[in-house]
Amino acid sequence: MNNQTEFEQTTLQITGMTCAACAARIEKGLNRLPGVNQATVNFTMETAMVDFDHAHVSVADLTQKVEQLGYHANEKRSEEAVAIDKQREIKQKKQQLLLSALLSLPLLWSMVSHFSFTSWIYIPEFLMNPWVQLALATPVQFVIGRSFYIGAYKALRNRSANMDVLVVLGTSAAYLYSLYKTIDWSTAVEAHGHAKHAPDLYYETSAILITLILLGKWFEVLAKGRSSEAIKKLLGLQAKTANVIRDGELLTLPIEAVIVGDHVIVKPGDKIPVDGQVIEGYSTIDESMLTGESIPVDKQAGDTVIGGTVNRNGSLTIQATKVGAETALAQIIKVVEDAQGSKAPIQRVADVISGIFVPIVVGIALVTFIVWFLWVTPGEFAHALEKAIAVLVIACPCALGLATPTSIMAGSGRAAEYGILFKGGEQLETLHKINTVVLDKTGTVTKGKPELTDILLAEGLAAQGLNETRVLQLIASAENHSEHPLASAIVTGLVAKGVTLLAVEQFQAIPGFGIQAKVDGSEILIGTRRLLQREGIAISSSVSAAMEALENDGKTAMLAVIDSHYAGLVAVADTIKESSREAVAGLLQAGIEVIMLTGDNERTAQAIAKQAGITRVIAEVLPDGKAAEIKKLQAEGKLVAMVGDGINDAPAIATADVGIAIGTGADIAMEAADVTLMRGELTSITEAIAMSRRTMANIKQNLVWALGYNTLGIPVAAIGLLAPWVAGAAMALSSVSVVLNALRLQRAKL
Repeated sequence: MNNQTEFEQTTLQITGMTCAACAARIEKGLNRLPGVNQATVNFTMETAMVDFDHAHVSVADLTQKVEQLGYHANEKRSEEAVAIDKQREIKQKKQQLLLSALLSLPLLWSMVSHFSFTSWIYIPEFLMNPWVQLALATPVQFVIGRSFYIGAYKALRNRSANMDVLVVLGTSAAYLYSLYKTIDWSTAVEAHGHAKHAPDLYYETSAILITLILLGKWFEVLAKGRSSEAIKKLLGLQAKTANVIRDGELLTLPIEAVIVGDHVIVKPGDKIPVDGQVIEGYSTIDESMLTGESIPVDKQAGDTVIGGTVNRNGSLTIQATKVGAETALAQIIKVVEDAQGSKAPIQRVADVISGIFVPIVVGIALVTFIVWFLWVTPGEFAHALEKAIAVLVIACPCALGLATPTSIMAGSGRAAEYGILFKGGEQLETLHKINTVVLDKTGTVTKGKPELTDILLAEGLAAQGLNETRVLQLIASAENHSEHPLASAIVTGLVAKGVTLLAVEQFQAIPGFGIQAKVDGSEILIGTRRLLQREGIAISSSVSAAMEALENDGKTAMLAVIDSHYAGLVAVADTIKESSREAVAGLLQAGIEVIMLTGDNERTAQAIAKQAGITRVIAEVLPDGKAAEIKKLQAEGKLVAMVGDGINDAPAIATADVGIAIGTGADIAMEAADVTLMRGELTSITEAIAMSRRTMANIKQNLVWALGYNTLGIPVAAIGLLAPWVAGAAMALSSVSVVLNALRLQRAKL
């Protein structure tokens, strides 16, 4: 397939999966379809994320393939619809469990009579009648347990095996053997004309196993619901309605009806419904949901606001700039959903094992039966069958399938509550291996809001037909067209001094060098020494000395040229964030090397780095050279995380092993990143790494438990130390314990 193909992505809601083997089979089937680039099936979330070429395959083809494999698929619906279905499923499983338990308890009661130490317990005589036991067990086996037979049939029809196959084999063997003994007993009674002693039956084994498996499934569904709490909390932040002015009328509309350009009234205490710009009013906004900062932020005309934040006191009129799926909150929800539905590389271990597990277990159960029937208890069919059933039941791979995705869901969800957005499970896994963090300077280590500090104009301006006012007007007007934070500082500082702006006829940003513009007939160059060297414009030694002195103080100085003549320099200072020193110290303490990478000059960069506690600096790097510097570090054997916020950081962020974007920065940087820090504070880096490490530790605990449980449980069952109903209880407990262990991440403190 052509590497240039642009793939579409869809998310399918899958129903009918019972274990990890089901997910593996669907994933394999979808990936074999022509036109599918990659399909990832998440057993826990019951979703399939598919990248596909629409020219070769359609969504209908994808859902049809899932149906052929014996499952049901629909394009992912709204969270509300999914939640309703989930509640319906929980209610249905609860009803099945209660009915199954009601029918199974009398059978369990009758089983008590087999133990000598329970002779004191009263057991009604009619419960010992094989036909009564058959009447109680049959609805459990074939009505309540119908879904297991359907699942097993579909799996076998597709030449595969899953948990349903194990359940059906185990319970059917116990049920059918008991049925045979019942008929044999009844025939003997009719032949002899008197009551023969009731045979040893295993109706209670099949019924109790199904009941225990349903109990485990019910717990599992409840736990899965809890693991998606992060999505529910984020959805709860969204406003449901908006007060919109249309044709002079104030209308209360559903949030879906708001369009870009609408004027929206936000009253005190209301949630802001869309992303927009304040056009009238003054208020303070609680942005803690986005930034984690509890202190409200003042907003007035010209300021931007984010949907989902809360208006504290004043009334605001805002113009909608982003609505629906384009809002920041909607994008955050999508990132969290994608992360929770993705697959970490470590899950490949579980997938490989799950794919071959069931056939191996069936083989072990068969060997167990033969060994017991021929050698351990020769001729004792019932004893041999019991041991084989115990092996089949104890080996159900549910816990293995839940081990990784539940941890990914809980870990990424908890991180989102701290304003840390992981793009997927792979990034969540990779981050804990990082040994080098590279930091951009402006807007990352520093606040990114520098202030104008110095203006040093050239001597002899009059000879060029210039004066101070004219020079400052030209500098401010040219810089006003640049998006760089330093340019904004210069313009703000000069306008505050009373400088008026002129019309700009031409403008060009020269990445890594500066800007070039034509203002009111004059050609303007503003930038670094390299820019002037490139243009062949010399500066005196005194100007160079003045620049060095400013740079040694941590200031950034820029040279201005008007009509090919040096006209002066302006300097700005950008202070480091309060959290930078703390964050760097935390990274160093964790054994991670910290490097600052910047296009700024060496002196300024070293001054800022010293304040932040960074010892290694790579300075004077052009934007297109930042990615090359990351590759050099990777060539040294380092696993690198690049942290930045600007457009010029995007290539380096994309090149790094893990790209981290400051959420307050440019959209393109966030799109290129694997992790987005919504709060904009560097301490979030240490928190993200800590969350990655905790999640990976949690996954490993789950895998060790799930694999260890099966590794130890199968031989214990095979040698006859586990009754089938005990094996069923242990199997249910293993799945629940894995999910509960993963949910501990939802309470993690960072």
